[in-house]
Amino acid sequence: MADANVRIPAETRDRLAALAAGEHMSLRAYLARLADTQLTPSERAERAEQARQKLRAWNGYDPDDARTADLDAELDRRLDQASGL
Repeated sequence: MADANVRIPAETRDRLAALAAGEHMSLRAYLARLADTQLTPSERAERAEQARQKLRAWNGYDPDDARTADLDAELDRRLDQASGL
């Protein structure tokens, strides 16, 4: 495997190194594991679509974008209310 250099602020490097040390890993191994466990935006979208299809097949629930926006707004309103904002 070829190595790559990534330029990041020293504070970020030090924080990542501390996180890696806390997991008893090298920084290289920690970053490789981190990359392997995260989804790209396209992978997240694909999984969301798969979940939506399964939900639709299971119980017929299939909100359109407007309904989803309404539900998101209602959730935001309730969270704001609960947190006292």
